Amino acid sequence: MRLLRHPRLFVLGIRRWYLAKIFGMDLHPTCSISLKARLDLDNPRGVHIGAFSYVAFEATILTHDMTRGLRADTYIGERCFIGGRSIILPGVRIGNGSIVGAGSVVTRDVPPGSIVAGNPARVIRSGIQTVRGGCLKGAGYLAISDPWLAAAEINRAS
Repeated sequence: MRLLRHPRLFVLGIRRWYLAKIFGMDLHPTCSISLKARLDLDNPRGVHIGAFSYVAFEATILTHDMTRGLRADTYIGERCFIGGRSIILPGVRIGNGSIVGAGSVVTRDVPPGSIVAGNPARVIRSGIQTVRGGCLKGAGYLAISDPWLAAAEINRAS
C-alpha cells in the first residue's frame, strides 16, 4: 500500500528486483539505487550491495576491465553511501559503514567506517558510524528523534 502512494519507491523497487532476478546481481532488498546509477551489465553477478546502502545518481560500479582482461567481484558493504558520479573499479571492497565522496574514483579497498574522496580516492576520516543510507550517525535530520527511523534501526539490529 505504501508503494502505491509513493510511485518513485515502487519504480525503484521494480528496478532493484529486475537487476537482482533478471541479471543475477546480489542486491540486498533494503539497498537503494538511483535510477541514474550505472551498474556493470557485462559481469552482473559480480555486483554485491549490502543492506541499507545507497548508490547516488550517475555513480558507476564496474566489475570488468576489458583492457586488462579482468573480471572481478565488487562489494559494497552495509550502511554505505556512494556519492554521485563516483566510480568504483572492479575488485574493490567497500567496508561496512563507509562513505564515498561525490566524483571519487575508488581504485583500492576502503576500510570499514571511513570516508574516502578524490581521484584516486584516499581516506579522509576513519572511525565514523553510519545509519540507514550511509548517513552519518547524529547528523542533520537523523539527529531528530523520529519514530520511523528508530523503528528502522531496531529492525536492522534484530
